[in-house]
Amino acid sequence: MSGHSKWATTKHRKAAQDKKRSVLFCKLARIITVAAKTGGDPSPENNASLAAAIDKAKSYSLPKDKIESAIAKAFGSGDGANYEEVIYEGYGPAGVALYLEALTDNRNRTAADVRAAFTRAGGNLGTSGSVAFQFERKGEITVEREGAPDEDELMLLVADAGGEDMDDMGEGWLVYTAPADVMSVKAALEAAGVPVKGAELVMEAVNAAVVTVADAKKVLRLVDALEESDDIQNVYHTMELTDEIAAALED
Repeated sequence: MSGHSKWATTKHRKAAQDKKRSVLFCKLARIITVAAKTGGDPSPENNASLAAAIDKAKSYSLPKDKIESAIAKAFGSGDGANYEEVIYEGYGPAGVALYLEALTDNRNRTAADVRAAFTRAGGNLGTSGSVAFQFERKGEITVEREGAPDEDELMLLVADAGGEDMDDMGEGWLVYTAPADVMSVKAALEAAGVPVKGAELVMEAVNAAVVTVADAKKVLRLVDALEESDDIQNVYHTMELTDEIAAALED
C-alpha cells in the first residue's frame, strides 16, 4: 500500500502538542463540547461527531473526568461561550501553504491574532479558498505497535476494512481512510483485535513542498505560534518534513 512516509510530520506535530499539554487539553475539551452541542445528544452512541471527538481526545490522553465535564458543559445552563468553526488560509515562509481550523467565540479576535502571527513570520493571511485546493480531507487512525499484527498482516486487515493506505511512524502506524469511512474502518480493525489508539479527520497536503532546513524552521516557528492559541484547533501545512529537516530539528 504505502510507499511514502509521514513519520517526521507526525513526530513534530505530536511533540509540539505534548509540549503544550494544558493548551491541548483545553482545545480537546472545546471540540467535545461543540460536537455534543451540535449533535444535540450527550451519548457518543447516538452522536457520531461526539464519538469522533472523544476518540481524538482519548488518543491524546485527555482524562475521563475532563471528557465528561466537556459534555456536561454543552447541556449546562447556557452560560458557556458559543463557539463557531472558522477556517483560515494563508502562506507562510518559502510560500508554504497553511490551512487552519479554529473554534472561536470571538471571530474578530482570532482573525487579528492569526493575521499578526502570519505577518511576524513574513507570511500572508489569504482569503477563503486561497489554499484549500492544496489539501484533501482524510480519515486518520492511529494503531499502536504493541499488540498489533506484523505489517503485512495489518496491511491486509486495513485493506479488508476499507482503508486506503498506511504509514509506519515508528511507535505504530497511521491508517488512512476516506473521510466517511474512518469510524467503520476503526470499528473493523478493533473487531479484528488491532490496538487502535484513536481516530480523527485531518487535512493532507496534495503535493508536498520541499524547502530548505532554514525555511523549515521558520515555518515550524509559525506553526508553533499558531498552535499556542486556544482558538486554533489544527494547523496543516504543505511542507515536506524530510529526514534532513527532522534531524536538524532534533539537533
